[in-house]
Amino acid sequence: MSDSAPTLAVSSLVTALRAAGCVFAEDEAELILSTTTDPAEIAAVVERRVAGLPLEHVLGWAGFSGLRIAVDPGVFVPRRRTEFLVRQAAALAGPGAVVVDLCCGSGALGAALAVQLGRIELHATDVEPAAVRCARRNLAGTGRVYEGDLFEPLPATLRGRVEILLANVPYVPTDDVGLLPPEARIHEPRVALDGGADGLDVLRRVVAEAPRWLAPGGHLLVETSERQAARAVETIARSGLLPRVVGSEELYATVAVATRPDGAALPGPSGG
Repeated sequence: MSDSAPTLAVSSLVTALRAAGCVFAEDEAELILSTTTDPAEIAAVVERRVAGLPLEHVLGWAGFSGLRIAVDPGVFVPRRRTEFLVRQAAALAGPGAVVVDLCCGSGALGAALAVQLGRIELHATDVEPAAVRCARRNLAGTGRVYEGDLFEPLPATLRGRVEILLANVPYVPTDDVGLLPPEARIHEPRVALDGGADGLDVLRRVVAEAPRWLAPGGHLLVETSERQAARAVETIARSGLLPRVVGSEELYATVAVATRPDGAALPGPSGG
C-alpha cells in the first residue's frame, strides 16, 4: 500500500502535466514532489504550471550546478547550459579570486562558482530590481549585489583587479525573441533576453569596458551562440583582449573567453 500510493500520485501528476503540454512531465512531477507532498500545495502548483508559468517560478527555485537557486516570478531562470560557463571560470580561477558577475539575474553563476572555489571576493550587478532582490537572497554571506547597468554600480576600487568577469549577457537577436517559448517570452524580463539586432549589443558594451576592470591575466567569460561566436571573437580582438571560444555539445553551450595579456596597460577613460 505504501509503495503503490506514491506511484499513483506520480502517475496522476504526470498525466495532468502531460495533458497541459509539458514535454518533460515525468521530470517535472518528480521536482514538484521533491518540493511538497501536501495535496493542496501540489494542486496549486499544477494549476499554475498548467496556466503556463515556468516550472521554476512555480516551485520558487531552479536547479543549477547541484544547487537550489531561488527564482522569483519575473526573474530570468538560469539555464543548465550556463553551468558550462561556470566550469570554465572555475578552471581559470583559484580560491580568493576577485570575481564580478554582470547581468547576474538570480545570482546563480556567482553562487555556483563560490561553492566550487571555496572562497572568492564576489560582486554582482543587474539592472532589474526583481533580479537584484533575488540575487541578494541567493548570495547572502557570499557576495555583494548592486543594482544598475553593467559596470556602472561597481566600486571604482575594482578597476584593474578583477580576475574573473562573468557576463551571461542577453544574446537573442531582437527579431528572434518572438520565437522563444512562451515561458521565456512572457514570463522572463525582455531585458534579460533581447541582445539587439544581431544579439551582440550588450556583449559589445561589456567587451568595450572590460579591459579597464580586468587584472593583468584576468579573464572575461561570455555566453553566446555558436553562430555568433566568430563575430564575438572579432569584437574581443578589437578591444586588445585575447579571444578564444570553447563549447560543449552535451549542453549545447558556447562561451567566448577574453584574456587581458599580462603586463598590458589599462586603457584610458575613452577605451582603446
